[in-house]
Amino acid sequence: MNLADTRGRSLHDLRISITDRCNFRCRYCMPREIFNREYEFLQRELLLSFEEITRLTGVFQDLGVEKVRITGGEPLLRKGVEELIAELSALELQDLTLTTNGSLLSRKAQGLADAGLRRVTVSLDSMDPEVFATMNDVDFPVTDVLGGIEAAAAAGLTPIKINMVVKRGVNADGVLPMAEYSKGTGHIVRFIEFMDVGRSNGWRLDDVVPAQEILETIAAKYPIEPVDPNYAGEVAGRWRYKDGSGEIGVITSISQPFCGDCTRARLSAEGVLYTCLFAVGGIDFRAPLRAGATDDDLKQMITDLWTQRTDRYSELRSEATVDLPKVEMSYIGG
Repeated sequence: MNLADTRGRSLHDLRISITDRCNFRCRYCMPREIFNREYEFLQRELLLSFEEITRLTGVFQDLGVEKVRITGGEPLLRKGVEELIAELSALELQDLTLTTNGSLLSRKAQGLADAGLRRVTVSLDSMDPEVFATMNDVDFPVTDVLGGIEAAAAAGLTPIKINMVVKRGVNADGVLPMAEYSKGTGHIVRFIEFMDVGRSNGWRLDDVVPAQEILETIAAKYPIEPVDPNYAGEVAGRWRYKDGSGEIGVITSISQPFCGDCTRARLSAEGVLYTCLFAVGGIDFRAPLRAGATDDDLKQMITDLWTQRTDRYSELRSEATVDLPKVEMSYIGG
């Protein structure tokens, strides 16, 4: 079955947050002054169980979803995450991946691979130890994340994608070192324009480094050329080095919105389904799950939501939309 929304966009990708907690306090996602000791994170009983997540994923699969990404918060903080990966792997999806800050990857990579995980994406915003420690705001060492990437590569969780959110005046001068780190390794760095997700990150347009500027910085030293997308709805624009030493990506939500072919739905850790990263509301699936809803009931809920979908936030972005009460990134993942 293939669902299409009001703009003809298919439902193809599902991103599943399994925790709203994180051990980093990155300012573009979970600034410390808001996500502090007084902040009330979700209690365990409010989170979807692994069984509930797996059941819902199977329902989505019946409706055309082929790619599933596990997110957070920091998903590796969820106890027993390998068990969930094994359950989802048994569904034989086209792609099963996970996004992590890399802090626990050294000790978790092999177990995740053994459970059936295909690939990982690691968030890494700077190669510079001081800049990285400042950005994660918990003084976590960049060397430990790099060690996690090495462990993931050794476990076969490849190709590894590395996400770098680029913010002017903070880490923009680290674009070239990041490209050089990955060049020739098989890893794919994706440079992400700083986005106005949620309302907590103090987003300003002046802080955005457009993808074109990022590409020009890299091309000035290493010639690159565009590459066709791997599939319809791929988030990142692809570029490869002309010397054949690898590729990079740019995610251009600000300068070149890609709402027109967005195929992604997002499920929060407590079971609320959102049809846009910048959504102000979603539909609760936890209550019907726990009240005895059948798979057909759940399919109808998803069908009703997706076929009425009109989302195109990035195309409409303005000073007015920036202040909307959007869901926080830590709640539904990136």
